[in-house]
Amino acid sequence: MRDLVRQHFRFFLIATLAGVALRLAFVLWLPSITDDSRLYTDIAKNWLQHSVYGLTENGNVVPTLTRLPGYPAFLALVFAIFGFDNFRVVLLLQLVFDIGTCLLVADMARRILSTRATKAAFLLAALCPFLANYAGAALTETLEVFFTALAFDLAIATLKKLDGNSTWLWMGCGAAVAAAILLRPDGAMLLAAIGLYVAFVWLQSVRAGKPHVTLFRHGVVFSLIAVAPLVPWTIRNFRTLHRFEPLAPRYANEDEELVPRGLNRWVKTWMVDYVSVEEIYWNIPGEAVDPAKLPSRAFDSPQQREQTYDLLQQYNQQLRVTLELDSQFASLAAERIRAGRFRYYLWLPALRIVDMWMRPRTELLPSDPRWWEFNDDPKWSAASVAFGLINLGYLAAAFAGLARWRQISFAGLLLTYVVLRSLFLGSLENPEPRYTLECYPVVFVLAAAWWSNSSLRVPSGPGGQPLG
Repeated sequence: MRDLVRQHFRFFLIATLAGVALRLAFVLWLPSITDDSRLYTDIAKNWLQHSVYGLTENGNVVPTLTRLPGYPAFLALVFAIFGFDNFRVVLLLQLVFDIGTCLLVADMARRILSTRATKAAFLLAALCPFLANYAGAALTETLEVFFTALAFDLAIATLKKLDGNSTWLWMGCGAAVAAAILLRPDGAMLLAAIGLYVAFVWLQSVRAGKPHVTLFRHGVVFSLIAVAPLVPWTIRNFRTLHRFEPLAPRYANEDEELVPRGLNRWVKTWMVDYVSVEEIYWNIPGEAVDPAKLPSRAFDSPQQREQTYDLLQQYNQQLRVTLELDSQFASLAAERIRAGRFRYYLWLPALRIVDMWMRPRTELLPSDPRWWEFNDDPKWSAASVAFGLINLGYLAAAFAGLARWRQISFAGLLLTYVVLRSLFLGSLENPEPRYTLECYPVVFVLAAAWWSNSSLRVPSGPGGQPLG
């Protein structure tokens, strides 16, 4: 990659400066410090000040396992060097990581496509407003995308030199996956995707009558390194909180917190869009819910509408979900599932996946989530439309590049991750667009294949099988 940058220094310099300027605009003028940011910050400060990985409750520091330690560790390091609550440095460092992601995406394209595609991939990543937006937010996404791109780049590098000495590359790939998992529990999708692809390549070698022992050994090393950091975390959770938890709770709840599983199951019987996440799902518990904002698909009959309104009215009176109320929501959910199993298990998850991929990625901006009603400030309505068109452009270019998937080395590896992650996200009740951001390194590479004007390289694996 260094040689390529030297050969096209002016291009990479201008593209990098443009990428830095775009990210600086978000860091300086639209920084985002959310409730999740404050939660991570509280953990980081307690870790530094009291040597306790915990949250502050009523003036006391209480140990927690609701968040994995990756991002709090990053914040703690920044705060220890530059002072508490120095989010400006946090965001500037994330800017550097994000430019690093652009270089990693370009390196992936260099390995499996062509020089022209490499430049296209770098430019697509550098000018992506979605990556830039999250670089200006004190959240896990920027670091998660960086380590996702790093893991894929190292995995491709190792699989291209199966017969060479790639042990250190496999170890680096495992470490990148470990970092992704420590930042977000869904980083485990990365381990699953790379692990499945390595198993597939190894089975190809077995079928060809030439079992690749080195690949099998490296796959084991990769997997062990990827999960190794979870061992002390799991032991800590068991010893401190007497709970076996190798990742983080699905609903980020403490032991004493009630998880309204009945309510969540009811939500999954109708939820398909991010608007309902903001207007309904995030309000519970603690804020009143307007039943009129429920979409028509939330009811199968007038009687069911009345029943739903009555349950929400009970919630609005106390602003919390009791065991009895949760049980009633569970009964309502069971009734709706019996009436539409195809809808619950296939149609609604598919629509949630589409919404996460297709809607304008303006969740960090002041834009109205109901952007299609055009009743927002004109500049934010314009921003929503622009972000939506840009997103469609990226996806259209990726699909155009995907048409050449038989010519793209390691297309199977990249697509395995996208498919696995999308299916997992479809199972969630809260379709948030940011959850698909980790797939954008793949989007950039596939889109770059559309611009590649030279023959694409397809290396052979063990037994002469193509690594497609």
